[in-house]
Amino acid sequence: MTTPSRRRLMRDFKKLQDDPPAGVCGAPTEESIMRWEAVIFGPQDTPFEDGTFKLTLEFTEEYPNKPPTVKFVSKMFHPNVYADGSICLDILQNQWSPTYDVAAILTSIQSLLDEPNPNSPANSLAAQLYQENRREYEKRVQAIVEQSWTSFSDGNSEERNAAGTSNVVETGRGTNSTNENAPVENESSNETPNDGSNMDE
Repeated sequence: MTTPSRRRLMRDFKKLQDDPPAGVCGAPTEESIMRWEAVIFGPQDTPFEDGTFKLTLEFTEEYPNKPPTVKFVSKMFHPNVYADGSICLDILQNQWSPTYDVAAILTSIQSLLDEPNPNSPANSLAAQLYQENRREYEKRVQAIVEQSWTSFSDGNSEERNAAGTSNVVETGRGTNSTNENAPVENESSNETPNDGSNMDE
């Protein structure tokens, strides 16, 4: 059944394919358009440079009026990322707006990597090191960057292959590859979309 939230997610996906932001990419899984897998590449000239970090996004039928649940799957060491991968970011909480789409979510998280808020820490050790011992902080970040390489070089990862994440990665690196396995919903319905968004399409 096509719902306003699902129509909106199809538009978000099309936008990501047609005009992908630099350094981020994402796509729905085969199982459901309400569950996405994404990749954020570490920003250049930051401790996270060269990292390849996987995330999941879980949407509800209340999207875009309510934000998705976003978590890092890759191990992360950052002042605003909890041990379970949950992200402490204002636009995913009290500053959420229906005008935000998946591209905005991913680029905001990418910016957060290099611009943490140590005054509102999810990881107290990372926040302390960021403020008091930047060299040790960067050393620990480099360790998780290297772990992210190992994660993506695992050719036996069934999860990656099933979700089409390898194709998503190529898209994010600036190729024309797409996730051909992403679900396609029938948009021929005569219903008028009413997703609560103020976005100009």
